[in-house]
Amino acid sequence: MGYFTHTLMIEIKNISKKFNHIVALNQVSMQIVRGEVAAIVGDNGSGKSTLIKMLTGDLFPDTGEMVVENKSYRHLTPRKAMELGIRVVYQDLSLDNYKNSAENIFLGEELTQGPFLAKKRMLAEARQLLNHLQIQIPDLSEAAGNLSGGQRQGVAIARALRKDARLLILDEPTAAMGMNETERIFRMLQQVKQEKKTMLIVSHNLLQVFDIADRIFVMKAGRCIADVLTKNTNPYEMHTMIKEGL
Repeated sequence: MGYFTHTLMIEIKNISKKFNHIVALNQVSMQIVRGEVAAIVGDNGSGKSTLIKMLTGDLFPDTGEMVVENKSYRHLTPRKAMELGIRVVYQDLSLDNYKNSAENIFLGEELTQGPFLAKKRMLAEARQLLNHLQIQIPDLSEAAGNLSGGQRQGVAIARALRKDARLLILDEPTAAMGMNETERIFRMLQQVKQEKKTMLIVSHNLLQVFDIADRIFVMKAGRCIADVLTKNTNPYEMHTMIKEGL
């Protein structure tokens, strides 16, 4: 697999999870290499979302362990995941629609000057970060609820990266977006990739995955049935694997 020439950031070892009689994850193992973009693909109900929630500490596995930068954990908590630099941008983005872009980027970690909010400084830093990511939002004072889907996604990603994301997890980053906005988001993600940021992208869109991912994990019925380098496969093979298994 070529892992031994790279540094692992996270190793998932034999993770299993049941909800009553339903097996959500069945002995799942994965290795996420620092500086790579990995993707998880699979149909609804394959276990993708459950696995993400293990990494963010929102769910605890029944069995197995996670090794994060050479330290083993029986499970993570949301606080520990944050400490380890694991950041997730879910489909709903978790933005406050009544706050502007800068306020959302600094949400919960607002900058202050004495007893007051340092609004000018937050605006300046937000603008610098958004420009760096090539996210076009002309008016940062505009409420997030009035932004386009791509702009909102950009704000959510900027917030995650500002908080020192050592692993950035993106759950269906272009869901319900049009072609132009999808293209802009993936240009931005290519920029993040060039900076050797470790990313894990969950997506139904195989063509998007092949545009950006170095490695693809295929989930089916709670199992990880394949771990392949993107350069060694193609969308047709991946589609067949998702539908029919190995």
